[in-house]
Amino acid sequence: MMRSLAELTTLHVGGTPQSLTIATDESQIIAAVQSASPNVLILGGGSNLIVSDDFVGEVIKIESAGFENDESACAGAWVTVAAGHNWDDFVSHAVANGWAGIEALSGIPGTVGATPIQNVGAYGQQVSETIAQVRAWNRKTKTVDTLFAADCEFGYRTSIFKQHPDTWVILSVTFQLPLGDMSAPISYYELASKLKVELDSRVKAHDVRNAVLELRAAKGMVLDATDHDTWSVGSFFMNPRVLVAPENAPNWPEPDGTVKVSAAWLIEQAGFNKGFTLNGRAALSSKHTLAITNQGNATSADISELADYIVQGVKAKFEIELKPEATFIH
Repeated sequence: MMRSLAELTTLHVGGTPQSLTIATDESQIIAAVQSASPNVLILGGGSNLIVSDDFVGEVIKIESAGFENDESACAGAWVTVAAGHNWDDFVSHAVANGWAGIEALSGIPGTVGATPIQNVGAYGQQVSETIAQVRAWNRKTKTVDTLFAADCEFGYRTSIFKQHPDTWVILSVTFQLPLGDMSAPISYYELASKLKVELDSRVKAHDVRNAVLELRAAKGMVLDATDHDTWSVGSFFMNPRVLVAPENAPNWPEPDGTVKVSAAWLIEQAGFNKGFTLNGRAALSSKHTLAITNQGNATSADISELADYIVQGVKAKFEIELKPEATFIH
């Protein structure tokens, strides 16, 4: 019996595809993409997708794994990781082996190949800070392209891969990671407070990893099959950038002159508390207002309805429109 997308996504919603191909290495990925229709869904860990319950298309699930390290004292660790490798497993290995720079990205679900697409970030780190290059299959030219970091057009939760989703299928990602057991400078106040250090301090990377995992778990952001508060896509909305922040809103100045405002604060101030729900099936997490969760039997329509309701409420209160981090698949 064909598996539904609800079994393959962290939000646990989605219809049953007409076909599901598991690709475990680069040659299988390329062959599967070449033989599939142009609108095939490429699936990694399913941690950033809201798939319609009416979805009946083709799916290719990338399950390639493994990595190779070319380590030298001057260049640090140059680690090439297969696209289907579990992201947090890679972070754990990096911390254990003295490869610094991604420790604050601990606990994020999904695969390595998905991280450049969204330019995954958390607790003051972005994956783009350590990516050297990305190898990807170009569906239009039918060639394997190597895109260096400068070519990837990384921005806040975006990249060239997200802007042109029909062009590339990521095969592997190469990271350049400094050697040592000390973290990158701590640049996020909540993490610095948890570690009881000043901003810009450096501490043991494994201490940062442990602190981040504790912070994420407290917000329901570490996957747990028995906890419906973790049946989510993590942070559902991006922190919006505005010209002037609302009074008392937590905010951070951006290089382009705008101000990034806390989406969680906007949601709460618009009257949506932890656990808010319209029908009991989809709800804001009881631990964190930035996560929309499936409480066990939600449909994709339930998720969309709640998200739209929150967007409308925030816009009515602040004239700021929240944008989703996750991708909707119809």
